[in-house]
Amino acid sequence: TEAMTMGSRIVVMKDGFIQQVDTPQNLYDYPTNLFVAGFIGSPQMNFFTVRLTKKDGEVYAVFGENSIKVPAEKLEKLKSDECIGKEVYLGIRPENINDDPEFVQKNASSAIKVHVEVVELMGSETYLYLSTSGKDGNIVARVDPRSKSRTNDDITVAFDVSRLHFFDKDTETTLLDR
Repeated sequence: TEAMTMGSRIVVMKDGFIQQVDTPQNLYDYPTNLFVAGFIGSPQMNFFTVRLTKKDGEVYAVFGENSIKVPAEKLEKLKSDECIGKEVYLGIRPENINDDPEFVQKNASSAIKVHVEVVELMGSETYLYLSTSGKDGNIVARVDPRSKSRTNDDITVAFDVSRLHFFDKDTETTLLDR
């Protein structure tokens, strides 16, 4: 977090090897791999193991009982369509998951049903710790402090699909071009 606020360029290293050298904003928006994606940002990016499937000309990220339509803009940035039909990692930052009913309604193709495990009020924002089918561990959503979601609620949230990240399951490198 300190490096994000102080540096104009940051070197992210793991086990003595450089993972990415870039501006703070590019590290956040365009991580080159799973490590950088999880390292930059607090709370860290949420990761899901999904299968990219094609149905009626559309591509969906499927995990458990959940299915999220991948927008054409993201598909155009895929480095290769060889990942269609395979398992990959999907990443989404907490602030790109929304519980606002209006947002959920407008983004129904990216909506999933979740159970609220914990609500953490932070003043200017609220963290929701969520569970869902097909995901081990919690999903963290950073939502409006006036959110009506409460512990033990079963709710629907939607993803801002323009902010989805995809990573190769074997190499953990990004599957998206900038």
